[in-house]
Amino acid sequence: MDISLTSKKQAWLHAIRLRTLPLALSSILMGSFLAAYHGQFIWEVFLLASLTTIFLQVLSNLANDYGDSVHGADSLDRKGPIRAVQSGVISLNEMKQAMIILGVLSFLSGLSLLYISLGDWKLFFLFLGLGLLAIYAAVTYTSGSKPYGYIGLGDISVFIFFGLLGVAGTYFLHTLSFDLIILLPAIALGCFSTAVLNINNIRDIDSDILAGKRSIPVRIGRKAAVSYNWALILLGNLLLPVFTFYTSQWTVMLAWLVLPFMLYIGMGIQRKKEAAELDPFLKKMAISTLIWVLLFGLGLVIA
Repeated sequence: MDISLTSKKQAWLHAIRLRTLPLALSSILMGSFLAAYHGQFIWEVFLLASLTTIFLQVLSNLANDYGDSVHGADSLDRKGPIRAVQSGVISLNEMKQAMIILGVLSFLSGLSLLYISLGDWKLFFLFLGLGLLAIYAAVTYTSGSKPYGYIGLGDISVFIFFGLLGVAGTYFLHTLSFDLIILLPAIALGCFSTAVLNINNIRDIDSDILAGKRSIPVRIGRKAAVSYNWALILLGNLLLPVFTFYTSQWTVMLAWLVLPFMLYIGMGIQRKKEAAELDPFLKKMAISTLIWVLLFGLGLVIA
């Protein structure tokens, strides 16, 4: 057993996976920066959207711990960090109860967000449906009878929720409008977020094969998954000059200061083979993504 998981407190902190929260908040920051650029930033929207996103991300992390333990991906053959349920410190029932609590908190926080943002009942119920879909997606990624993460659909989910919907939805809640140009940074963020998941899945290829988890790297093989990772990193960064070309806001090119670090991460994933060597790159990619978003936002602010 991992010594860090010998107490309940450490096990819960491990299950929450605090290192994933910066990435989850990146879409809220990106959508809010774009809204501020158009002079329509609302603090209450930003704070409640951030809170709801944190609840959803923690729910997803707990569900992932629960689901992988039930379906066998967190067996003794797994080479990544040990999970809370796998360690035996937290029971399946305790994890399920925590998931219910986080689901309720996500729902209530999301309702509050929609209440202060939307005056139109049609829009309210549209976003309510999207919110419920987000909760469902967070829970069923590795949980339930047919977890979609086990058939290779996790990448699409991350791209949509961490990229397109996360950015465009936050922007809309601030402005009650939509601009096609925001899809460019939204797609870029979706690519980077998907790269984080892809690195995770490359690390877990061997144990996922044993558990019957058909992630993208399992389906296409490690070599192609590394190429896929390069494509995500490069495409996300190449969309930045496209955005600047259409908006003439060249100051957002500040985000390219992170490009060397992302290239370093790409090389690391290509060269490293062992799970223990690959694991640190998850955090590095998530933090690089957050810094990319912050520099992009700074570029908008000083424009």
